[in-house]
Amino acid sequence: MSQQDKIALVTGGSRGIGRTVALKLAVQGARVYVNFVSRSEAAEETVAMIEKLGGQGEIIKFDVADYSATQEAVKDLVSNDGPVDILVNNAGITRDNLIARMKEDEWDQVMDTNLKGTFNCCKAVIKQMMKKRWGRIINISSVVGFSGNSGQVNYSAAKAGMSGLTKSLAREFASRKVTVNCVAPGYIITEMTEAISDDAKQKMLSEIPMGTLGVPEDVAAAVAFLASDEANYITGQTIHVNGGMYM
Repeated sequence: MSQQDKIALVTGGSRGIGRTVALKLAVQGARVYVNFVSRSEAAEETVAMIEKLGGQGEIIKFDVADYSATQEAVKDLVSNDGPVDILVNNAGITRDNLIARMKEDEWDQVMDTNLKGTFNCCKAVIKQMMKKRWGRIINISSVVGFSGNSGQVNYSAAKAGMSGLTKSLAREFASRKVTVNCVAPGYIITEMTEAISDDAKQKMLSEIPMGTLGVPEDVAAAVAFLASDEANYITGQTIHVNGGMYM
């Protein structure tokens, strides 16, 4: 699944799933722009890892929740390096709380980054993809966008919204050979899951038929497939990477 000479933009690409996706696409030949908003050291480390593997990477700083900043950053990227071929909307945050205690700001922050941020990035690249008559947009959703999760009404709503956004965009741009799909991870081993208690991990494992947590490489493999020519006839779909937790 070669991505030679393709330009890829991975939001939230400095660590976790985003970092692994960036590495996967770079190994396949894409020139990968690693987006970050606050952790420049982590983003630079990701690019160093890409270069160590013989790939090409650049860091690009902007807040996906900021419409104007997103449009300007992508405009500069295109001016310097050409149109974006592959967009992976991975940037996301959590502000978990029961709705009875959830502050309005906790709702707004999650919706602005996770859902509006996806819109902002799609808006920034779609015209160039349509003009080129080739493009791949892969949105990183979550199992909780389909199953729900107590204490995550904001996160679940935003991730569910990404599914509707994906289907609508897929219909709008299919005739221009631009595909839009989702990957919905389940419980994946990242910094977030490593920090939780052993009791919580056991509860998570009890909900997964395969009996193990996933790894970022599982998600990256699905993203790489959807970004490839092999996925030409797949659009508007969600690939669930969750060990059977949600079917």
